[in-house]
Amino acid sequence: MGESLQAEFANGAITRQDVFITTKLWNTNHRPERVEPAFDASRERLGISYVDLYLIHTPFAFQPGSNMDPRDQSGNIIYDRGVSLLETWRAMESLVDKGKCRAIGLSDVVLENLDPLYEAARIKPAVVQVESHPYLPQTELLEFCKQKGIVFLAFAPLGHGIRPGPLDDPAVLAIARQTSLTPAQILLAWAIQRGTAVLTTAKTLDRVRENYNISEMPEAAVDEINQIQVRSRLNAVVETGVPGFIAKGG
Repeated sequence: MGESLQAEFANGAITRQDVFITTKLWNTNHRPERVEPAFDASRERLGISYVDLYLIHTPFAFQPGSNMDPRDQSGNIIYDRGVSLLETWRAMESLVDKGKCRAIGLSDVVLENLDPLYEAARIKPAVVQVESHPYLPQTELLEFCKQKGIVFLAFAPLGHGIRPGPLDDPAVLAIARQTSLTPAQILLAWAIQRGTAVLTTAKTLDRVRENYNISEMPEAAVDEINQIQVRSRLNAVVETGVPGFIAKGG
């Protein structure tokens, strides 16, 4: 990634100001003394002087050290019980104070953890990145973010492409038949119209174009999607701290 960025900067295709760069603090680096070295290592790999947004990857702290996936003999993650999320956040705040990053936030956080941290934070979270789609709308968390001026960044807005999933939902397919939008465009339009930013990936240029080429849906269509009763979390990270999508139903 760093080499690609530097090549584009060097040939004048883009400038640093043209790109918004986000990176994350991994779970083994939650101890305050590890936060800045971890950040600096990421920044140096990218070859940039500052980062636009730095996120705590999960609220879970793992055993500190060079092993990014520390496990005991039974294969269970070894957690670090000697550091609090607020202590980690204080170290994140210092990165903003030093001008190393422009904004800080959290990923994979639930409202029960976000609320007290927000109240105690000197520098408030700018962004909260969480799984969100019609099967996991996270309505209460979204309303909190709106009230506090936090950007709610929805990852997996297409249900991470897991089938069957939101892309195959009868309500979504019915709206697709009634409009010129694809199921993916409908899910992205729904996310944007309810006030979230979206984070998705595409493997082909055609998919990139499809994801960008969305238009506003009638409010009736938004309401219809809001009425979907299926509830499914596709990523168990908020329970375990371990990222990774697990397909439901085989």
